Amino acid sequence: MTVASQKMSLEEYLNFDDGTETRYELENGELIVMPPESQLNCRIASLLFALFLQQGIPSYRLMMKTEILVSSSRAGSRLPDLMVLSEELATALEGSSRSTIMMDMPPPLLVVEVVSPHQENRDYRYKRSEYAARRIPEYWIVDPIQQRVTVLEWVEGLYEEVVYTGDSAIVSPVLGVLELTASRLLQGS
Repeated sequence: MTVASQKMSLEEYLNFDDGTETRYELENGELIVMPPESQLNCRIASLLFALFLQQGIPSYRLMMKTEILVSSSRAGSRLPDLMVLSEELATALEGSSRSTIMMDMPPPLLVVEVVSPHQENRDYRYKRSEYAARRIPEYWIVDPIQQRVTVLEWVEGLYEEVVYTGDSAIVSPVLGVLELTASRLLQGS
């Protein structure tokens, strides 16, 4: 749901505070309210968080609902479900007053988006091109609606994708072979 009818600059967005706990994304200069996540989407993100911890990624490099600024036709920010940060990025975020990955910071190593109903275009099209513009090495689209996990790897200026379904073991270009199948992840258990 779009909030403001007037376009916002990135600076206006970064200074925006409506006094509520409402979370927003900025899409082409428009303030978009982020609805609450479904229980399944929360379970999927939590399962990945726990799995990544088990893979040896320190908790300070795992971020849920941390904002990332992106290039769009005017101004943009996204709130991925989960991100894996590099050491360099984790250091750059230390002491920040706002948990926002700015344009002058290095990109995260991995971004995960869990698709919500009626949001497919945002995750498959718009975020894909925005994350590519940030040169994020790996982007996952976890789609409980279509029952698939798409792993996109940044290769020579474009994302190459591998789609996992059913009992296929997910392979992460950044993290390696995971002890996780698409069906287990999509069930959030």
